[in-house]
Amino acid sequence: MASNTFGQKNFNPAPPVKGSFPLDHEGECKRFMLRYMICLRENNNQNSKCREVSKDYLDCRMQKQLMVKEDWAKLGFGSVATIKVNELVDQLKTNNFEVQTIATKSAQHFLKADTIDCKVWSDEDEWDVWKDRAPLDANSLAKIAQGICDNLLTCTVRAWDLAKPLLFCPAMNTHMWNHPLTAEHINKLKAFGYIEIPCISKTLICGDSGTGAMAEIKTIVDQVVNLSKGKV
Repeated sequence: MASNTFGQKNFNPAPPVKGSFPLDHEGECKRFMLRYMICLRENNNQNSKCREVSKDYLDCRMQKQLMVKEDWAKLGFGSVATIKVNELVDQLKTNNFEVQTIATKSAQHFLKADTIDCKVWSDEDEWDVWKDRAPLDANSLAKIAQGICDNLLTCTVRAWDLAKPLLFCPAMNTHMWNHPLTAEHINKLKAFGYIEIPCISKTLICGDSGTGAMAEIKTIVDQVVNLSKGKV
Protein backbone atom coordinates (compact mmCIF):
# COMPACT_ATOMS: atom_id res chain seq x y z
CA MET A 1 0.00 0.00 0.00
CA ALA A 2 1.61 3.28 -1.07
CA SER A 3 1.28 6.81 0.28
CA ASN A 4 -0.48 9.34 -1.96
CA THR A 5 -0.08 13.10 -2.09
CA PHE A 6 -3.05 15.33 -2.88
CA GLY A 7 -2.03 18.97 -2.92
CA GLN A 8 -0.01 19.60 0.21
CA LYS A 9 -1.45 16.76 2.29
CA ASN A 10 0.35 13.48 2.83
CA PHE A 11 -1.69 10.39 3.61
CA ASN A 12 0.30 7.81 5.50
CA PRO A 13 -1.47 4.45 5.56
CA ALA A 14 -1.92 2.77 8.90
CA PRO A 15 -3.44 -0.53 9.97
CA PRO A 16 -7.17 -0.39 10.79
CA VAL A 17 -8.34 0.09 14.33
CA LYS A 18 -7.93 -3.09 16.36
CA GLY A 19 -11.07 -5.19 16.13
CA SER A 20 -12.08 -3.94 12.68
CA PHE A 21 -11.86 -6.15 9.60
CA PRO A 22 -12.13 -3.97 6.46
CA LEU A 23 -12.87 -5.36 3.01
CA ASP A 24 -9.94 -6.27 0.79
CA HIS A 25 -10.99 -3.99 -2.09
CA GLU A 26 -7.75 -4.52 -4.02
CA GLY A 27 -7.93 -8.29 -3.70
CA GLU A 28 -4.44 -8.43 -2.21
CA CYS A 29 -5.30 -11.49 -0.11
CA LYS A 30 -8.05 -12.94 -2.29
CA ARG A 31 -6.01 -16.04 -3.15
CA PHE A 32 -5.59 -16.94 0.52
CA MET A 33 -9.22 -16.14 1.28
CA LEU A 34 -10.43 -18.46 -1.50
CA ARG A 35 -8.20 -21.29 -0.24
CA TYR A 36 -9.69 -20.84 3.21
CA MET A 37 -13.29 -20.82 1.92
CA ILE A 38 -12.67 -23.94 -0.18
CA CYS A 39 -11.13 -25.70 2.82
CA LEU A 40 -14.17 -24.86 4.96
CA ARG A 41 -16.55 -26.12 2.28
CA GLU A 42 -14.62 -29.38 1.89
CA ASN A 43 -14.57 -29.94 5.66
CA ASN A 44 -18.19 -29.09 6.53
CA ASN A 45 -17.17 -25.72 8.00
CA GLN A 46 -14.90 -27.30 10.61
CA ASN A 47 -12.43 -24.50 11.18
CA SER A 48 -10.06 -26.77 13.12
CA LYS A 49 -9.25 -28.60 9.87
CA CYS A 50 -8.38 -25.34 8.11
CA ARG A 51 -6.09 -23.75 10.67
CA GLU A 52 -3.05 -23.50 8.42
CA VAL A 53 -4.85 -21.83 5.50
CA SER A 54 -6.65 -19.59 7.98
CA LYS A 55 -3.29 -18.55 9.40
CA ASP A 56 -1.96 -17.84 5.89
CA TYR A 57 -4.96 -15.62 5.20
CA LEU A 58 -4.58 -13.65 8.44
CA ASP A 59 -0.84 -13.32 7.87
CA CYS A 60 -1.48 -11.84 4.43
CA ARG A 61 -3.94 -9.33 5.89
CA MET A 62 -1.44 -8.28 8.54
CA GLN A 63 1.36 -7.95 5.99
CA LYS A 64 -0.86 -5.83 3.72
CA GLN A 65 -1.97 -3.68 6.68
CA LEU A 66 -5.56 -4.84 6.36
CA MET A 67 -5.57 -5.63 10.07
CA VAL A 68 -3.43 -4.78 13.08
CA LYS A 69 -0.50 -7.15 13.56
CA GLU A 70 -1.28 -9.39 16.49
CA ASP A 71 0.56 -12.09 18.40
CA TRP A 72 -0.34 -15.49 16.94
CA ALA A 73 -1.02 -16.87 20.40
CA LYS A 74 -3.75 -14.28 20.93
CA LEU A 75 -5.30 -15.32 17.62
CA GLY A 76 -5.56 -18.92 18.78
CA PHE A 77 -2.48 -20.25 16.98
CA GLY A 78 -0.43 -21.02 20.08
CA SER A 79 -1.01 -24.27 21.90
CA VAL A 80 -3.12 -26.31 19.53
CA ALA A 81 -3.15 -29.02 22.19
CA THR A 82 -5.02 -26.73 24.56
CA ILE A 83 -7.67 -26.17 21.91
CA LYS A 84 -8.35 -29.93 22.03
CA VAL A 85 -9.52 -29.71 25.64
CA ASN A 86 -13.17 -29.34 24.56
CA GLU A 87 -13.03 -32.60 22.64
CA LEU A 88 -11.24 -34.37 25.50
CA VAL A 89 -13.84 -33.20 28.02
CA ASP A 90 -16.71 -34.31 25.77
CA GLN A 91 -15.28 -37.79 25.27
CA LEU A 92 -14.50 -38.29 28.96
CA LYS A 93 -18.05 -37.28 29.87
CA THR A 94 -19.39 -39.65 27.22
CA ASN A 95 -17.61 -42.39 29.18
CA ASN A 96 -19.42 -41.26 32.35
CA PHE A 97 -16.48 -39.49 33.99
CA GLU A 98 -16.98 -36.39 36.10
CA VAL A 99 -14.58 -33.82 34.64
CA GLN A 100 -13.19 -30.57 35.99
CA THR A 101 -10.50 -28.42 34.36
CA ILE A 102 -7.78 -26.17 35.73
CA ALA A 103 -6.65 -23.46 33.30
CA THR A 104 -3.41 -21.56 33.82
CA LYS A 105 -3.29 -17.91 32.73
CA SER A 106 -1.56 -18.93 29.50
CA ALA A 107 -4.19 -21.57 28.76
CA GLN A 108 -6.93 -18.97 29.18
CA HIS A 109 -5.77 -17.34 25.92
CA PHE A 110 -7.20 -20.39 24.13
CA LEU A 111 -9.91 -21.63 26.49
CA LYS A 112 -13.24 -19.94 27.05
CA ALA A 113 -14.89 -21.23 30.20
CA ASP A 114 -18.39 -20.71 28.81
CA THR A 115 -17.67 -23.01 25.84
CA ILE A 116 -16.45 -26.01 27.88
CA ASP A 117 -19.01 -28.42 29.27
CA CYS A 118 -17.45 -28.72 32.72
CA LYS A 119 -16.31 -26.62 35.66
CA VAL A 120 -13.19 -24.59 34.77
CA TRP A 121 -11.00 -23.54 37.69
CA SER A 122 -8.48 -20.71 37.48
CA ASP A 123 -5.88 -19.19 39.76
CA GLU A 124 -8.61 -16.97 41.17
CA ASP A 125 -10.61 -19.98 42.36
CA GLU A 126 -10.07 -22.21 45.34
CA TRP A 127 -8.58 -25.47 44.11
CA ASP A 128 -10.53 -28.69 44.10
CA VAL A 129 -10.14 -32.31 43.01
CA TRP A 130 -8.12 -32.76 39.80
CA LYS A 131 -8.12 -35.90 37.65
CA ASP A 132 -5.50 -35.46 34.92
CA ARG A 133 -3.49 -32.75 33.21
CA ALA A 134 -3.68 -32.26 29.42
CA PRO A 135 -1.75 -30.80 27.80
CA LEU A 136 1.33 -30.42 29.99
CA ASP A 137 3.67 -27.91 28.35
CA ALA A 138 7.41 -27.64 28.95
CA ASN A 139 7.01 -24.78 31.41
CA SER A 140 4.47 -26.50 33.67
CA LEU A 141 6.34 -29.80 33.37
CA ALA A 142 9.51 -28.15 34.67
CA LYS A 143 7.65 -26.41 37.50
CA ILE A 144 5.96 -29.60 38.69
CA ALA A 145 9.21 -31.58 38.50
CA GLN A 146 10.93 -28.96 40.66
CA GLY A 147 8.07 -28.66 43.14
CA ILE A 148 7.25 -25.04 42.26
CA CYS A 149 3.81 -23.87 43.44
CA ASP A 150 3.02 -20.57 41.71
CA ASN A 151 -0.46 -21.20 40.30
CA LEU A 152 -3.55 -23.29 40.96
CA LEU A 153 -2.39 -26.18 38.79
CA THR A 154 1.08 -26.57 40.30
CA CYS A 155 -0.30 -26.20 43.83
CA THR A 156 -2.89 -28.91 43.13
CA VAL A 157 -0.29 -31.32 41.80
CA ARG A 158 2.07 -30.58 44.70
CA ALA A 159 -0.71 -31.42 47.18
CA TRP A 160 -1.78 -34.51 45.22
CA ASP A 161 -2.49 -37.72 47.14
CA LEU A 162 0.09 -40.12 45.68
CA ALA A 163 -2.23 -43.03 46.45
CA LYS A 164 -4.43 -41.74 43.63
CA PRO A 165 -3.51 -41.91 39.92
CA LEU A 166 -2.42 -38.77 38.10
CA LEU A 167 -2.03 -38.82 34.33
CA PHE A 168 -0.07 -36.22 32.37
CA CYS A 169 0.10 -35.60 28.63
CA PRO A 170 3.23 -33.71 27.46
CA ALA A 171 2.95 -31.33 24.50
CA MET A 172 5.65 -28.98 23.28
CA ASN A 173 7.89 -27.93 20.40
CA THR A 174 10.12 -30.72 19.04
CA HIS A 175 13.34 -28.95 20.04
CA MET A 176 12.03 -28.54 23.58
CA TRP A 177 11.06 -32.21 23.63
CA ASN A 178 14.54 -33.27 22.53
CA HIS A 179 16.26 -31.21 25.23
CA PRO A 180 17.74 -33.49 27.94
CA LEU A 181 15.91 -31.55 30.66
CA THR A 182 12.58 -32.80 29.30
CA ALA A 183 13.49 -36.46 29.79
CA GLU A 184 14.82 -35.62 33.26
CA HIS A 185 11.58 -33.90 34.25
CA ILE A 186 9.35 -36.63 32.83
CA ASN A 187 11.34 -39.36 34.58
CA LYS A 188 11.02 -37.46 37.84
CA LEU A 189 7.22 -37.31 37.49
CA LYS A 190 7.09 -41.00 36.63
CA ALA A 191 9.21 -41.73 39.71
CA PHE A 192 6.44 -40.10 41.77
CA GLY A 193 4.05 -42.66 40.30
CA TYR A 194 2.44 -40.30 37.79
CA ILE A 195 1.40 -41.94 34.52
CA GLU A 196 2.69 -40.48 31.26
CA ILE A 197 0.59 -40.58 28.10
CA PRO A 198 3.43 -40.01 25.60
CA CYS A 199 3.28 -37.30 22.98
CA ILE A 200 3.33 -38.24 19.30
CA SER A 201 5.15 -37.26 16.11
CA LYS A 202 3.43 -35.05 13.54
CA THR A 203 3.68 -31.63 11.92
CA LEU A 204 3.28 -29.17 14.78
CA ILE A 205 1.44 -25.86 14.65
CA CYS A 206 4.80 -24.03 14.55
CA GLY A 207 5.58 -25.81 11.27
CA ASP A 208 8.20 -28.22 12.63
CA SER A 209 7.77 -31.94 12.05
CA GLY A 210 8.71 -34.30 14.85
CA THR A 211 7.83 -35.52 18.31
CA GLY A 212 6.01 -33.13 20.62
CA ALA A 213 2.30 -33.16 19.77
CA MET A 214 -0.15 -34.18 22.48
CA ALA A 215 -1.44 -37.74 22.26
CA GLU A 216 -4.66 -38.25 20.32
CA ILE A 217 -7.84 -37.64 22.32
CA LYS A 218 -8.92 -41.26 21.85
CA THR A 219 -5.62 -42.48 23.29
CA ILE A 220 -6.07 -40.32 26.39
CA VAL A 221 -9.69 -41.33 26.90
CA ASP A 222 -8.88 -45.03 26.44
CA GLN A 223 -6.10 -44.75 29.03
CA VAL A 224 -8.44 -43.10 31.55
CA VAL A 225 -11.16 -45.69 30.92
CA ASN A 226 -8.72 -48.60 31.27
CA LEU A 227 -7.30 -47.09 34.46
CA SER A 228 -10.77 -46.79 35.96
CA LYS A 229 -11.36 -50.46 35.18
CA GLY A 230 -8.04 -51.53 36.69
CA LYS A 231 -6.54 -52.51 33.33
CA VAL A 232 -3.45 -50.29 33.64
